[in-house]
Amino acid sequence: MRLMLSATLIVAAVGAAHAQLTPPTTAGAKPKTVTTVPVRPALQKPEDTAGAMAQAERLALQSDLAWVGEYNGAITGDVNERMVNAIKEFQKNRGGKPTGVLNPQERGVLADTARRKQESVGWRIVTEPATGARLGIPTKLVPQLTSDAAGAKWTSPTGTVQVLLTRRKEASPTTAKLAEQEKKEPAGRTIDYTVVKPDFFVLSGMQGLKKFYLRGTLKGDEIRILTILYDQAMQTTVEPVVIAMSSAFNAFPTGVQASPPPRKTVEYATGVVVSDDGAIITDRVATSDCIALTIPGYGNADRVAEDKEHDLALLRIYGARGLKPLSIAGQATQTALDITGIADPQNQGGGAAASSVKASVTQLGGGDQALSPPPALGFSGAAALDGSGKFAGIALLKPVIVAGPANAAPPAQAALVPSDTVRTFLKAHAVTASGESVDAKSAVVRVICVRK
Repeated sequence: MRLMLSATLIVAAVGAAHAQLTPPTTAGAKPKTVTTVPVRPALQKPEDTAGAMAQAERLALQSDLAWVGEYNGAITGDVNERMVNAIKEFQKNRGGKPTGVLNPQERGVLADTARRKQESVGWRIVTEPATGARLGIPTKLVPQLTSDAAGAKWTSPTGTVQVLLTRRKEASPTTAKLAEQEKKEPAGRTIDYTVVKPDFFVLSGMQGLKKFYLRGTLKGDEIRILTILYDQAMQTTVEPVVIAMSSAFNAFPTGVQASPPPRKTVEYATGVVVSDDGAIITDRVATSDCIALTIPGYGNADRVAEDKEHDLALLRIYGARGLKPLSIAGQATQTALDITGIADPQNQGGGAAASSVKASVTQLGGGDQALSPPPALGFSGAAALDGSGKFAGIALLKPVIVAGPANAAPPAQAALVPSDTVRTFLKAHAVTASGESVDAKSAVVRVICVRK
């Protein structure tokens, strides 16, 4: 229930409206009648009326004014001249007297109008899985979602509106330095508005032929940036939404965490069939603590072994026919790889098609190998092959950890478990790899983990 702003000011009258006083008179004289004028206190200013409201009421009022296109400031609940002027504009546009104080009927109309605007764009507050950030998304404007370990991107079918959430780590960042970087990247941005605070910054302007709004938030060495791009023809529709999205953006809702976010109730990964008797190699973390493991089209699977050091898991399905195991023989010699897996259903409109993406592998300290760019959610456990079709290893998405030493190098968001490590793991558990095909799309399966 929305809180309503009362426009009724109770004015106490001092004295009677027509009080009569009868002074002493002499005999035969006609008494005189004296009329007093009531004394009224000074009328309360609109700012005073708003200031007397509860904080939640002011927040709701500013939010509704923003949704109807009258208020273009930060939705903080603070009383300011911009909010009072927005109320006056709303009243004038409805043919009312611009008092700056809404009566109950006007407040009801405002709330109803704002609600219809929210419904028309499919406004939802969501938690982005890879980062844990909370943000408002106009789901009807940008229904298409793709995501990976670095963030997420929501787009309209024709690309006229785009919403991007990105994250990265930098050594000793400052909002001033970050704002200057973002002004120049990508090239060709023109800036018409800038705000820089110690823990966040805002930029807006033009990026090519699109308008853009960017809000970056900083905590320690972690940077999270919300960017909204839209065609100029969409300005009337999108700009009220931009204000709401900026105010709803909570980049670090639970503070800096020292551990990954809680595991999903239902998690999707990719498995690689390596033998015709039902052996599947996949991601250990994505298949941990499951009350049920399912391979669509084949039924339930058992997790029979794991390698904690390299985050591999061995699954088995029994009695399955028509399996097409992948050849894991040979040694890849190229660093440019094709990563073949099955993306999270949310990334492909509920589908389950296998697809391939390009990635390059780089050597990190301690023998670890990083993949860049990281593939989409659902690809953890995917097969990596080089350009000649030789098996390079298993691609794993790494859980997002947002805490760490301020000057530490950013952790890899995706890693490659080399083919030799995979073969050693299988041999240790008496799995004979029987695959001869190099058609990775035929050899990968979706793995569904259901948790309590």
